[in-house]
Amino acid sequence: MPLQPQAGQPAGGRRINSQLAIIVAAVVAIALIVGGGLWYANSSDDDGKKDTANSGGGTGGGGDEKGGTGGTGSKGEEKVPANTAASVLFQVPQPEVKADTTITVNGSWLTDTVYAKSGIAEVVGYDPDKGTEKWTIKLPGPVCAASRQMTDKHLTAIAYEPAMPTKEKPTAGCSQVSAIDLDAGKQLWTKTAKAGDRLIPWDNVTVSANTVATGSTSGGAAWDITTGKSLWTPKPTDSCYDSGYGGGAKLVAVRKCGDYDARQLHIQTIDPASGKVISEYKMSQGIEYASIVSTEPLVVAAEVGEDTGASGISDVFSIDNKTGKLRTRISLPGDEYAARCDGIYRPEYCFRIAVGNDRLYVPTEEHQGAGSDYSRTNEIVAFDLGTGKQTGQRADAGDGYTISPLRMDGGNLIAYKRPPYDKGGQIVSIDGGTFKETKLLENPATEAVRDVETSMSPESSEFIYHDGRLFMSEVYASDFGSSTGEKEYLAIAFGAK
Repeated sequence: MPLQPQAGQPAGGRRINSQLAIIVAAVVAIALIVGGGLWYANSSDDDGKKDTANSGGGTGGGGDEKGGTGGTGSKGEEKVPANTAASVLFQVPQPEVKADTTITVNGSWLTDTVYAKSGIAEVVGYDPDKGTEKWTIKLPGPVCAASRQMTDKHLTAIAYEPAMPTKEKPTAGCSQVSAIDLDAGKQLWTKTAKAGDRLIPWDNVTVSANTVATGSTSGGAAWDITTGKSLWTPKPTDSCYDSGYGGGAKLVAVRKCGDYDARQLHIQTIDPASGKVISEYKMSQGIEYASIVSTEPLVVAAEVGEDTGASGISDVFSIDNKTGKLRTRISLPGDEYAARCDGIYRPEYCFRIAVGNDRLYVPTEEHQGAGSDYSRTNEIVAFDLGTGKQTGQRADAGDGYTISPLRMDGGNLIAYKRPPYDKGGQIVSIDGGTFKETKLLENPATEAVRDVETSMSPESSEFIYHDGRLFMSEVYASDFGSSTGEKEYLAIAFGAK
């Protein structure tokens, strides 16, 4: 199952253009932490398995079931707890970070026995109900990229640095790739790849079928997740290279061709075992970055032209991944919709957007609510992936709340409601046909708990909801708390009573 993000910027705020984001990425990362937002969520629960959930980074994700013409899909597996009022199951304090330092802590996953979370140069497995540590995998450097997907045997992959950053050398390069058995807490293997005589620093990593695929500006590589055997390495040409991949139900490559000012992106559905291209869609020339919202059905997001309100997504492309033909194109102007994608380096990281029932679910931008002048709210709306038109379905957040799609649960949509100042957040299930909302979980409204909850945002933090439990975690750790005296948390878990 996936996890997901929500709006982290101030009400009515504008989001940064992806071109500018290249320049200010580090500043934005710290600002998100300071401002109380960080994301993430998507799941590899492609077959509706009860025991798998992970942080995949965006909402959506492959493998969601298509419904019939009514768009209802199959019924979801999430049940309404006898008491939806949640309590805090456990909190994981943020590890100590040196002054003026920000460390990446990407990655969180949930199986039926373990909640796993990346810490500072480690991955730790916790009891999902008690928070007691079950195992720890120590690493020489920070986890810089983490797959949002896992196999049905709960194997996943990470990329990490071979050493800790220093003042003289802020990064050691994201060159190491490992497969991890999440249930056993074992590091199965570690691999690197070279471009010439230099190790390739990986920008992203994902899992599809039994394959680990990594991408970068130097090209991609793939290994067998169980054995570490090299499966295929797409050869960069003078003008093309695989910059990244989307995993899950299918494996989709974002292949970049041409010079920077005349780029053309090839969206390729490929065979995970052999790397053979099954189908290909060529995007219009000039689009520099694309993100994989879902691999089955294939849905791609891109920021097209100059949309100052967009954050990596202004248009969505629904593609037939058997033929490579465009089904439809959906416009999502940044001043109207609040989905977000990080397609610059991590094509699989989309937040506040989900795909299921052959529909695209996105939140609207925040607007004034029915209460005071300071009250903000928004809605989730649905688009048909065959016609590109809105279906007329609309789920209201409620006054003072803002709502974000997290993932699909069969034919139902799981969403998170970020709370107003005097309430706790909620998890709701939205019926794929009627769009009726059913509350599954409501977090405590006490100020101390709410402060921790709202310090994390589905727009930038990792959210996983499954079986009456909500796990929220950061993707950056910094020394901000030490300078303010506030206690910082790496993760917090809520559970129905």
